[in-house]
Amino acid sequence: MWLVALALTAIGMKAQTWQSVALSRQITHPQPMTGLVLWPDEAEDRHANYGESIQLEFSYCLPYKVVKGCSDDGAIDYDWSSFDELLDEVAGRGHQLVARFRYEYPSGTDVDGKKGTTAVPQYIKQRDDYHETYSSNPGGDGPTYYADWSNVELQRFTLQFYADFASRYAHDPRLAFLEVGFGHWSEYHIYGTKLQFGVNFPSKAFQKQFFLHMSSVADGLPWLVSIDASDDEYSPVVDDETLMSLPFGLFDDSFMHKDHEIGTADGYNEEYWNAIGKGTRWQLGVCGGEISYYKSSDQKNFLNPAGMYGHTWEEQAAKYHITFMIANDAPGGTYGTAARFREASMATGYRFEVRECLTDGTTTRLLVVNNGIAPIYRDAWFAVDTVASDTSLRLLLPGQEQWVEIGAPLTNPDDLHIISPAILPSQEIQFEANLSSAIITAPAASASILPAYNLAGQRLHTHTKGIAVSKGHKKIAGTGF
Repeated sequence: MWLVALALTAIGMKAQTWQSVALSRQITHPQPMTGLVLWPDEAEDRHANYGESIQLEFSYCLPYKVVKGCSDDGAIDYDWSSFDELLDEVAGRGHQLVARFRYEYPSGTDVDGKKGTTAVPQYIKQRDDYHETYSSNPGGDGPTYYADWSNVELQRFTLQFYADFASRYAHDPRLAFLEVGFGHWSEYHIYGTKLQFGVNFPSKAFQKQFFLHMSSVADGLPWLVSIDASDDEYSPVVDDETLMSLPFGLFDDSFMHKDHEIGTADGYNEEYWNAIGKGTRWQLGVCGGEISYYKSSDQKNFLNPAGMYGHTWEEQAAKYHITFMIANDAPGGTYGTAARFREASMATGYRFEVRECLTDGTTTRLLVVNNGIAPIYRDAWFAVDTVASDTSLRLLLPGQEQWVEIGAPLTNPDDLHIISPAILPSQEIQFEANLSSAIITAPAASASILPAYNLAGQRLHTHTKGIAVSKGHKKIAGTGF
């Protein structure tokens, strides 16, 4: 008996009177960093009707455009103005960018007007030891030049570029996610062209170096690679435990096409998801992609509430724990209305609910659950006015509950909100609540024993000491990945 008494004394289980606070909130729009995605031109043209139905825009980006040269000491000379203009344009519509830098783009003319020109910086192309290769019509996609992966400077630059990029933009709220990779469209393949490691595709040794490098420099910025990186013909990832343990996310550039699923057809995509995702990657890395263009009608039809190829959008989004999905050609179609976009976007990502809200006059405690299909992958905190919990909602899994303690009383329910340095000042992370007030007796549990549970029903322990922060969406220290 004395052991029980000692244990209760040690954890401070003294009875205390708490007030259950009446709280009523609704989620009315897609949440930041989630949902269906448009390209900037389409987002601009349709902003009046679709602007509040999306939170994200996508764009390919070119190293060629932001690199002016290289100093003798190896420092890269950048001009980020064009990328900043893109970020400002997207943010001006109240959205964030999903960016993907690329070298190869079959038939692409956005480098110099000629089809298939690589986006390798000009200072590298001018080197005597740099020699690109060419394919006239790989996979039927048109003329394509390939970066010279035998070149040591291209390899060095690629690593340095992403380190410099992350140093500048990892905590920029205008940028949500970064997609990386090699080959056509950076999608981890060069179908239609003979694969030559160290010539038209990076060696597996360099790929491993790149993955480890990205993990070390990302500094909290979620980064994704194509599910095609699970193909062991191209990539070392699935056969390397160290690489598989890294917290990268996945994008699928042909989501929901006719043969996507095992059992429906050959299931190529699902097999790749399974191989590189192992069913749990979504718990650490963002999952997204682009609706299929295998048929021109795929993007027009995937929002059909009755489904496409035997599967509905909501079903597939939940199965793969989708946070975002590019659907640029869907608007204007029979099913791609602004209302359906909003509904489909709200079926992705995280969705927070406050199930209990208690205050004792000095402290506020919340029992929070994620009712979504994926975690939030950036830091966010509940706050009472200018005082926030130090228990981040980041990586709170679907169905998982977590107690959050804030070192301030909640006297006005309107003062309770969620703050994050990873969203724009114009954005808001909403939450649900439907709570009535009552006086209850609750244990004065110390912050160190506030309970949380994982999906297996196992009790977790979270530290929830309250901290004061600036109100709004300013950067808070210690928000690394």
